[in-house]
Amino acid sequence: MSYHPAPEYDVVGVGFGPSNLALAIALDDCARQQSLKCRSLFVERQQDFKWHGGMLLPGSSMQISFLKDLVSLRDPTSPFTFVNYLHKSGRLLDFTNCKTFYPSRIEFNDYLRWVAGQFSAMVAYGETVEAVEPVHAGQSVTALRVLTRMADGKERSRVTRHLVAAVGGVPHIPSVFRAVAMDPRVVHTSGYLGSTLAAGSDGRSPRVAVIGGGQSAAEVTLDLSERIPGAQIDLVFRGHALKPADSSPFVNEIFNPDYTDYFHSRSDGQRETIVRSFRNTNYAVVDPDLLDQLYRMTYQQRVAGARKLALHPRSEIVAAHASPEGVVLEFNNKDEEVRRRAAYDAVVLATGYERSPIPGCLDPISRYIESASLDRDYRLQTSPAFRPHVYVQGCAETSHGLSDTLLSVLPMRAQEITKSLVSTTAREQDAASSHDRAERVYS
Repeated sequence: MSYHPAPEYDVVGVGFGPSNLALAIALDDCARQQSLKCRSLFVERQQDFKWHGGMLLPGSSMQISFLKDLVSLRDPTSPFTFVNYLHKSGRLLDFTNCKTFYPSRIEFNDYLRWVAGQFSAMVAYGETVEAVEPVHAGQSVTALRVLTRMADGKERSRVTRHLVAAVGGVPHIPSVFRAVAMDPRVVHTSGYLGSTLAAGSDGRSPRVAVIGGGQSAAEVTLDLSERIPGAQIDLVFRGHALKPADSSPFVNEIFNPDYTDYFHSRSDGQRETIVRSFRNTNYAVVDPDLLDQLYRMTYQQRVAGARKLALHPRSEIVAAHASPEGVVLEFNNKDEEVRRRAAYDAVVLATGYERSPIPGCLDPISRYIESASLDRDYRLQTSPAFRPHVYVQGCAETSHGLSDTLLSVLPMRAQEITKSLVSTTAREQDAASSHDRAERVYS
């Protein structure tokens, strides 16, 4: 007879960013309010909590209201709100005097760290989930084995009844840059602040190319101009112009939690149309205030006759290679079909992120997954013989809408997953108790 280990946990979360942090709060609320406790553990590859550490730029602000924090839209009386964070930090009145709904990104990261610190006992930091394997009982899969690797190479194995994956995005490196991606002079925005470029130029005037036409590209461009005043910056993007993000109130309603119901109920074709029509809320667009700053900067440079920032619209990089003189890029102007080359001391890729609908660590259970499209409660559709519930957060734009990769729906999504998890766990615990009582009667 083979040995099947009993589950150590009711749920294991893969990743401990904002999505699973919001889930930890929802599970904690459920345990306190309904006395239904899930034995939970979250596994995070970073050594401690940090949210987009490579882009915590001085002066950068959030693009959503502080009320769209981890919990306020679900329970404004929670001790984990941004307002309570300000109160506990002794800055509530000072923040009020700032007359803004948009805190700095540095402060919001500090808020997230403050909340995460209150759940540290249920987080295993510094562990990377390598694989999630099925645990069989006869012909059925009754649990999951989560295999992790620590920084020192040691491996750990844990068994759980259910799993919630929130692994975030992977930096997107366009194919033309893959040959030079490992060159220290090429950096993705996810690692910008940790790069030698952000450390300063030792008095030199480096030539830098920033690739991209979205928010991150604009933020890095402004940061470089302040961090290295002598830098010569080329901002290269494929569009005809830098475009403003549409954050008008009626359009913003697509990020409301109830819009997820509407989006999920549409056909695949209708969903694609909706995503295309609202791409200007999130993709290749820039906050209007930031656009104003960039334009004023370019104008003042024209007045002074010292052009340090040059914009290259309608431009596509068609080749890139490393040389002793720098990273050489070949541009193609899409309108004029004119090509030119230039060498740069550094290249910043503001090219976004890739998100797989099914994280790679789930490959060992792929044969049980019937569709990459998620159920309304963010659960993977699996075969009848597969009993564990596997939920995925932050990778369901095609089935749940543009808000799924953003912060806007965190509280309500966490509540929906918690409701599904807890109801399942309660049934399992009742069944186990009934089985134990039956064994005592007949023993």
